[in-house]
Amino acid sequence: MILTVNTPSHAYPIYIGANLCDLLQQYAAQHTAANCMIVTNETIAPLYLQQVANVFQAACKTVHSVVLPDGEEYKNLTTLNLIYDALMQKRMERKSTLIALGGGVVGDMAGFAAATYQRGMPFIQIPTTLLSQVDSSVGGKTAVNHPLGKNMIGAFYQPQAVFAAHNVLATLPEREFSAGLAEVIKYALLGDSEFLAWLEQNITRLMQQDADAWGRMVEKCCAMKAEIVSADEKESGVRALLNLGHTFGHAIETEMGYGNWLHGEAVAAGMVAACRLSEKMGYITADDTRRVQTLLTAAKLPTQPPRFAFEKWLSHMQHDKKVQGGKMRFVLLQQLGKAIVAECSDKQLLQASLQEWLPERA
Repeated sequence: MILTVNTPSHAYPIYIGANLCDLLQQYAAQHTAANCMIVTNETIAPLYLQQVANVFQAACKTVHSVVLPDGEEYKNLTTLNLIYDALMQKRMERKSTLIALGGGVVGDMAGFAAATYQRGMPFIQIPTTLLSQVDSSVGGKTAVNHPLGKNMIGAFYQPQAVFAAHNVLATLPEREFSAGLAEVIKYALLGDSEFLAWLEQNITRLMQQDADAWGRMVEKCCAMKAEIVSADEKESGVRALLNLGHTFGHAIETEMGYGNWLHGEAVAAGMVAACRLSEKMGYITADDTRRVQTLLTAAKLPTQPPRFAFEKWLSHMQHDKKVQGGKMRFVLLQQLGKAIVAECSDKQLLQASLQEWLPERA
C-alpha cells in the first residue's frame, strides 16, 4: 500500500506493508545518495540498525549512524547536538540523507536536525512504534522539548518518504502499543464516527496486533493525516484539530516530567478532559464521554490525569502553541466524530471540567 502526502513543500509517499526490509529495498535502489546517516536510539539499534544499514549500503557510498539515549526526557537541545556532532564529524553534506529509525522522539529530533543542518537536508522516516506510524512520522512536525513546554522549539519540515511496517511492532512493549492506540482513537473522535465504531468492534483484534486489523488502522489514520496535512501544512487552520487532547496532555507531560507519562497516555487522559470541557460547553453528553472512556479502557489507557493544582494546569496550558492573542484555544468535540477549535478563557469553566482531578482542598 502506498499513500501520497501532497504539501506545498513537496509530495512524498507513505509505504505501508508487512516487512520493513521489503518496503525499503525498492525505494533505496531508486533513491541513491552519496552518503546517509541513520539516527536511532539505544533500544532500537540492536534490533534493526544493521538491517536498515545493509539495505542502504547497496545504494549509498557510505552509511553512518548515531545512537541516542532512549526516552522522552532526552528530547532536548543537548541530545540534538549529538546528531549535529555526528553530521559534522562525518562531513555530511546538504544532499546527504538523514534516516530516522525509531519512534516519535527519534523522528522529531532527526527531522529537526535535518531541517536545520546546512539549512536543510533530505530525511526519511522509519517509524518503529505504533504512535509514530499512525501520527508523528507523517506531516513534517519536528521539534525538541523545553523545560517550560513540550515541542516548543522546532520546524515544519517534510520527509522524503515514510515506511510503516508491521513486523517492527513485534518487539514493541504492550504499554507502547497502547500509547499508539490513543492517537488512533483521536483520529476517529475528531473526524470519523464510522471509524470510531469500527475501533470499538475491533479493539480486541488490535490489542492482539492482528495483521489485517493493523493494516486497516494504519492506512486509515495515515490517509486522514495526509488529507489534513495536504490542506494545511503549517497548522494555520484545520490541522489544529489533530491536537485533540494535546493541550491537556502536554500539561500532564510537562508537570509530571517528560517520560514519566508516555505521550499517548497523556493524550488519552487529555481527550477525556477535552470531552469534559466539551460537555461543560454544551456540545456532547456525559454518555458520549463514557463511551470514549470505555474505548480507552479497552485499549489499556488511562482515563484520568494525575492530580495537581489548577494553577499549574493553567500555567502549562498558557504555553500551548494554539494560544492566540493571549487566549487559550482548545480542540473540542461538537459530537463524536466532529471536532472544532474553540476559545475558552473562562477559568471557572476550565476548573469545573477538571474538578474531580484536582487535589483535595484543605
